[in-house]
Amino acid sequence: MLNKFNWAEKKICVTGGAGFLGTHLIRELRSKGAQDIFIPKIEDYDLVESDAIRRMLSDSDPDVIIHLAAHVGGIGANQEKPAEFFYDNLMMGVQLLHQAYERGVEKFVAIGTVCAYPKFTPVPFSEDDLWIGYPEETNAPYGLAKKMLLVQSQAYRDQYGYNSIFLLPVNLYGPGDNFNPRSSHVIPALIRKCVEAKEAGEDHIVVWGDGSPTREFIYVTDAARGIALATEKYNESLPVNLGSGFEISIKDLAEKIARMTGFGGDLVWDTSKPNGQPRRALDTRRAKEKFGFEARVDFDEGLQETIDWYLEHRD
Repeated sequence: MLNKFNWAEKKICVTGGAGFLGTHLIRELRSKGAQDIFIPKIEDYDLVESDAIRRMLSDSDPDVIIHLAAHVGGIGANQEKPAEFFYDNLMMGVQLLHQAYERGVEKFVAIGTVCAYPKFTPVPFSEDDLWIGYPEETNAPYGLAKKMLLVQSQAYRDQYGYNSIFLLPVNLYGPGDNFNPRSSHVIPALIRKCVEAKEAGEDHIVVWGDGSPTREFIYVTDAARGIALATEKYNESLPVNLGSGFEISIKDLAEKIARMTGFGGDLVWDTSKPNGQPRRALDTRRAKEKFGFEARVDFDEGLQETIDWYLEHRD
């Protein structure tokens, strides 16, 4: 176990550290005093491959691994490449945790996904309900691949006493998000659609589904702070939700983004496209009880900062 965790004394390896969440997490870790942070680039280490993982661990020699790296995307991307999403995420996670254990890495922080929850989980989602059904079909391969890290984490703690933890962040948003229309999630996708439609003088945008599903979102800096707190203070294998406690329907979200971007056209709902999971909202009590985490950023404030970032950086 890690006692009196001192960031300045730890060598930290953050897979996915150059990505959306990763860049914010690195900033958070540095603010806590972390000095030795290794960020493997996919060009140098393809973490799906066992040899690349071995090389990365040899090069970084970490005390702690925070595993953010993932092959991710929205509903469309998950439907288009379910096998890739399953294989890449499963192989990355399972091999990395195993080699970390073999090498004697002090602590492994696994980042799961809200997609691991069953399709009809009672709201708010309790960590105790992770196994009561099958995930929503459109992203089940991805969700189940990430969920295997929880099984592995608990099994390695039970058999080997290995210190690994498993966190479940809800949908992220914020500055630096992915705005590529082929792979983006709902908030950046809607922001881009509204901005481009406004500039082109179009009278409507098309939105997937019927608008009825609900989602909870956590601002990326809040998620980074939660991961850092758990890394520092949490040493159990019970899964822990990281959320904001704020739930909004896709219809209300789309109308809010249209209003905030100044798009005055109609929202046309394409009901031939999937809605995804009917509702998503997390029970966040465990994170507060175990390591004192609560989200701080107001949703409208975070949304405005995300829109402003996109307008400034899209070129």
